[in-house]
Amino acid sequence: MWNMVNQFLVKVDDLVWGVPLMVLILAGGILLTARLGLLQMRRLPLALKWMFKNEEEGDGEISSFAALCTALSATIGTGNIVGVATAVCAGGPGALFWMIVAAFFGMATKYAEGLLAVKYRVVAEDGHSLGGPFYYIERGMGAKWKWLAKIFAFFGVCVGLFGIGTFSQVNGISSAIQNFFDPNKTNCVTLPFLGTYSWAVVIASLILAFCVGAILIGGLKRIATVSQIIVPFMAVIYFVFSVALILLNITHIPAAIVTVVKGAFNPSAVTGGIVGSMIVAMQKGVARGIFSNEAGLGSAPIAAAAAQSKEPVRQGLVSMTGTFIDTIIICTLTGLSIVVTGAWQVDGLEGVQVTTYAFQNGIPIPAQVSAFVLMICLVFFAFTTILGWDYYSERCLEYLTNGHKKTILTYRWLYIFAVFIGPYMTVSAVWTIADIFNGLMAIPNMIALFALSGVVVKETKDFFAAKKHIEK
Repeated sequence: MWNMVNQFLVKVDDLVWGVPLMVLILAGGILLTARLGLLQMRRLPLALKWMFKNEEEGDGEISSFAALCTALSATIGTGNIVGVATAVCAGGPGALFWMIVAAFFGMATKYAEGLLAVKYRVVAEDGHSLGGPFYYIERGMGAKWKWLAKIFAFFGVCVGLFGIGTFSQVNGISSAIQNFFDPNKTNCVTLPFLGTYSWAVVIASLILAFCVGAILIGGLKRIATVSQIIVPFMAVIYFVFSVALILLNITHIPAAIVTVVKGAFNPSAVTGGIVGSMIVAMQKGVARGIFSNEAGLGSAPIAAAAAQSKEPVRQGLVSMTGTFIDTIIICTLTGLSIVVTGAWQVDGLEGVQVTTYAFQNGIPIPAQVSAFVLMICLVFFAFTTILGWDYYSERCLEYLTNGHKKTILTYRWLYIFAVFIGPYMTVSAVWTIADIFNGLMAIPNMIALFALSGVVVKETKDFFAAKKHIEK
């Protein structure tokens, strides 16, 4: 039965993530890049400076940095560790090239999303902020497009409950924990209707569900507080270990880069015919890139709308740094580690096992130490992603139900339940479901970005014309 379900999901995934959607997302990024004059390159230093300089005089619930950390908490997750490995194994090393290309143009997309989120957000009398694609569709494009806003919000709820927010993250956590504590499944228990699983997975799912529930009860401010602590700390640890691996294998880097570039345009020359289609390499790279940094999905602007900022352009620049950090830095380091060590060519490895192999064979320290570091990074990255996506999906549900509190509370408990059962979903099914909902969510958001690109350009020009001194 599972084989039939997997085959059906793969067909749907191929349909959703076909050439049309890839073209739509990339074209949106290219259009914004051209109309904004390569803003993601020219303004990146300023964006990085403002990332740490909070603007607290504006409306909103949390600081710009807290909003960025909340957004990063939802993006820096299994996509950086497991997703990159999945993309490289399925599409060859060339998938990493397309992931970086998609991220470069995605920075312009993320900038536009953050700008529009602040410009069109709604702030209640109690300071409660609500914004994102559903509001910049309704208020920016006009009330007659409210149906499109509702479609986005519906898919946003589904992505949180069935996609990025729960199953894929929890599955990544449980796999990492099992691979470290019980790789041979020597201590197992049979669960009714689910099958036989390692005790490590069962215990991890219980602890994870409890911790998620304890934090989600505190709402956005508790999520933001936890994210501000965990995200920077774990990102630095993962960055240090990844850079160490790269430096220790520096002589192999030029060959790895050639392999990546060659694999992007002629995969069969690199993979020996295992992966022979440039479209497959592009599809896997773009899909996993979007999964990781979420540029074009419309999720990050939901967090951006809560930032204490009165300048839409400023928040747009801060939001843009998320894609730079997430994909162009962290995913690139992961991808190069996998290519340099040849982990993607080892038979029998799947998901986090690929990245674990790279760390164990690329850094001259005991294998258990590198495996433990990677496990801890993945667990905390995925944990914060679970928190961030609950916030996103609850905001989408709030828009759909006009803030019906009982419905939102019921959804929160369903979300915690989905976290609990996540480890018992098959790996292939988990990632395929996540991909499908990602694609469906991106469509209405990209339509809005095309329609409102003129607004983004005008706001940008007016802002920098009025504040020429900031260029000095």
